[in-house]
Amino acid sequence: MKTFFTLSLILTSIMAWAQYQPFRSLSTAEIKHKIDKLEVLGSVMYIAAHPDDENTRLIAYLAQGKKYETTYLSLTRGDGGQNLIGKEVREELGMIRTQELLAARRTDGGSQMFSRANDFGYSKHPDETLNIWEKEEILADVVWAIRKFQPDVIITRFSPNSAGRTHGHHTTSALLAQEAFTAAADPKQYPEQLKYVEAWETKRIFWNTSPWFFRAAKKEFKAEDYLPIPVGEFDPILGKSYGEIASTSRSQHRSQGFGSAMQRGTNTEYLELLDGKSAFADIMDNIDISWERIEGGKKVASKIKKLKDDYNISAPEKSIPALEEILSDLRALDQQNVWVNRKELEVEELLLQCAGLWVEANSPVYSVAAGDSLKIEASFTPRAKGVKVEIDEIAFGTFKPYTSDTVLIENRTQTFETTVLIPESHNTTQPYWLTEKADLGMYKVENQLLRGLPENLPAITVSAKLKINDTEIIVKRPVLYKWVDPAYGEKYRPLAITPPVALTMEKEVFFFPSEEGKTVKIKVKSLQKELKANIALSAPKGWTVKPAYQAVDIKGTYNEKWLNFTLTPPSESSEGELGVIAEMNGKVYETDMKTIEYEHIPVLVHFPQSKAKVVHLDAQIPQKSIAYIMGAGDKVPETLREIGYKVDELDNSELRAEVLRKYDVVMVGIRAYNTNEQLKFAQSALMEFVKDGGHMIVQYNTSHRLKTKELAPYALQLSRDRVTVEEAPVTFLAPEHPVLNYPNKITAVDFENWVQERGLYFPNKWDENFTPILSMNDPGETPKEGSLLVTTYGQGSYIYSGISWFRELPAGVSGAIRLFINMISFEASVDTENKNLK
Repeated sequence: MKTFFTLSLILTSIMAWAQYQPFRSLSTAEIKHKIDKLEVLGSVMYIAAHPDDENTRLIAYLAQGKKYETTYLSLTRGDGGQNLIGKEVREELGMIRTQELLAARRTDGGSQMFSRANDFGYSKHPDETLNIWEKEEILADVVWAIRKFQPDVIITRFSPNSAGRTHGHHTTSALLAQEAFTAAADPKQYPEQLKYVEAWETKRIFWNTSPWFFRAAKKEFKAEDYLPIPVGEFDPILGKSYGEIASTSRSQHRSQGFGSAMQRGTNTEYLELLDGKSAFADIMDNIDISWERIEGGKKVASKIKKLKDDYNISAPEKSIPALEEILSDLRALDQQNVWVNRKELEVEELLLQCAGLWVEANSPVYSVAAGDSLKIEASFTPRAKGVKVEIDEIAFGTFKPYTSDTVLIENRTQTFETTVLIPESHNTTQPYWLTEKADLGMYKVENQLLRGLPENLPAITVSAKLKINDTEIIVKRPVLYKWVDPAYGEKYRPLAITPPVALTMEKEVFFFPSEEGKTVKIKVKSLQKELKANIALSAPKGWTVKPAYQAVDIKGTYNEKWLNFTLTPPSESSEGELGVIAEMNGKVYETDMKTIEYEHIPVLVHFPQSKAKVVHLDAQIPQKSIAYIMGAGDKVPETLREIGYKVDELDNSELRAEVLRKYDVVMVGIRAYNTNEQLKFAQSALMEFVKDGGHMIVQYNTSHRLKTKELAPYALQLSRDRVTVEEAPVTFLAPEHPVLNYPNKITAVDFENWVQERGLYFPNKWDENFTPILSMNDPGETPKEGSLLVTTYGQGSYIYSGISWFRELPAGVSGAIRLFINMISFEASVDTENKNLK
């Protein structure tokens, strides 16, 4: 039983990693590279906290240069960060960054693992991190990853001795790695895991240090004190240096703006031993990474050497008999050994590549509802000369396989088709870590075998039992939807299993500035061939909905219908959650179907609960016309429109004085001065707009990579000051200032129920013309007074704010909205005698 589970875990990891990708034929040089790798039985686990924390130079060198099995364990999926390419945040951003990590690993040759830790945002100390993450649970996940992967060496990206000097998640990742290094070898620790894996003793653990860390800490770096790793070497077989591979890998992190220049030439990484046996010349000192570590491995090793010596780069099919012999020998070895399983998979892959065998499984649609039928087509094309390929059996998913006994014809495609009925009980294609509602610091994943996987297993897999010459292997391919894009050619996306209906709210937040009701629009989309259902809204207590329900009858998959409901708030201020329910055949459905599409990652689908926040807002809202300059992508303009403002999003060609003067307010989105090159040229027009009587509001930017340092009419200096505790007390530095009093009286109550954080990258120095409005700080820290700065300039006014409006407003935080309305309403002429305006 343990043998089955061990092999199953490895297969599961590899299949999950590749599920969204079509089969890829390798060049003969790449095949040579993989043959060389057969000789190496060494493994390394790299551990850090987030997508982008990993050192791609080191991973590329270890995986491609040294040919070690190399995996990156990222404790989180990066859900708490910002998105520089779109508006997705939280769980959807985590889905994007997961796929960016997988794209990076496909580039640098590593594999990818995760824990259940939820990236709750910036943390200033590991004590806070471990409290929110539930230390024992995340430590268990790191132990599980080590026992499953069985690394010879572990490397951390961050020092375990950096508490309070860097992101709390960073230090925590190193602390947990160190503790798990010992715990994974102890069978008394987390014994419930031993049902599937064995305790594993890693030989040593390093910190991947750098002169940069020492410069940041203002300490001297002495290279001779550390183990050097020459990551800048050139690989003639791949035609690239490991630095070039690493740069391409790092550039996959597009949502974080991490496009990197190609690195060529000498480059060195440094390692410091944290625990385990000393190493003086190489990370694998005194660790056997040859076939000697496997009983019976000598025979295999000699045949691999001969395979290498005899390999003909012009005729890789001539290596097939040798590969068949090696595979036969491997199958006679201990199948509980992780290295035997890994090398069997590698040899089977080489057999397919040397045979030039193309195998894929496709669906004519990108989704199918549980309960509907689906046509599946499996295609086989053997392209190498003189290689016999015979198909014995094909299984479409879990459905009954059928025998074939088909001998494929060289360079001709043989296609097999079937139609299957997807059971109504089939799971939907929801990311497994999003199936249950997460806590602030933890995703809930009850199934132990799913923990650590980067993504779901394929919705449906086609398995073919075939023979290459006389050797039987099983080829598995995920069912994908394939189509031809007029601009990009042949494309693929994963098949999704869906519920029968998708329920979409028109908006994520509905604001009610009065007791008057509003129309709430709901899109009902049929995901099956025919849909009959009753649709209703579930509203908070005191809110009324008319009509109580509406019946829909929709024929045809993907057809849709919009329904209008009238929602009326109670007389008093109120807020809560509005849901949508579809009742059909005695079952209730309440999910939407959301699709995420970017060119650099596969198309992603998930099924969040269809809901919106409703807010009966106690606020006065003077009307203003607003011009919005988008930055890195946020939903503030949508929220402002819902409140009742007229908001136009300007493109760069409209950043001219004659256009700007049409508006009362010009608002600049998050990180616009980091991402929009045009702003450094448009700044004079923006300042002219303010000087002539306009009002300008600028949201947070980072101090790194500013397009211009002239952000404001007077000098201000951005810092890394931030307040991460969303409940942090707020002090009013200028309580009589109009921005705290007009049109809404702001009190301490308005700073309750905020989400994720107060703000980030506050200015820490500013010209005396600015008035600081608020003071706030995290526990144990000095007050931060730069979160909201107001000034007048000429006839107009200017506000700079590092408060996280991009999080608070779309989340419907009432107090934040009231204060933001005041910021929009502020005018230099409101109180020109007020000394606070100077």
